[in-house]
Amino acid sequence: MKISTRGRYALRIMLDVAMNSNGKPVSFKEVSQRQNISLKYMEQIGALLTRAGFLRSVRGAQGGYNLVGVPADYTIGMILRVTEGQLSPVPCLADGKNSCPNSADCLTIPLWEKLNDAIFDVIDNMTLQDLIDIGKERRIIVIDGTEEKSED
Repeated sequence: MKISTRGRYALRIMLDVAMNSNGKPVSFKEVSQRQNISLKYMEQIGALLTRAGFLRSVRGAQGGYNLVGVPADYTIGMILRVTEGQLSPVPCLADGKNSCPNSADCLTIPLWEKLNDAIFDVIDNMTLQDLIDIGKERRIIVIDGTEEKSED
């Protein structure tokens, strides 16, 4: 399984909005600059996230985007499924169950099922808030788009 640029950028956009909103809408132009993502590409991804109900658009001079919920409401799996579709490592597991006609005789299916379960265990149990907390623990501080790693 390989996560596309769109999926990786969607996570970065959601994290940036979560960390920089302070109760106010976050401008995609600012997110674009902080994250070094093309504004046009970011708007396409933002439209997907808005249609999924993850972001809310606020119009006007002070407009931008806010999370609809709080960072703990969004698992990584939820966000990646919006941009990537199905995340199973093999097509026969794509619909959530083993739909391969050869599964009864397939020696590799236990491997793919374990890998599928491991992937889902991680992405469906980690939230945006978890990533923010990990960043704090690692003492990675984002200020005005500049990452600084504190020295101990």
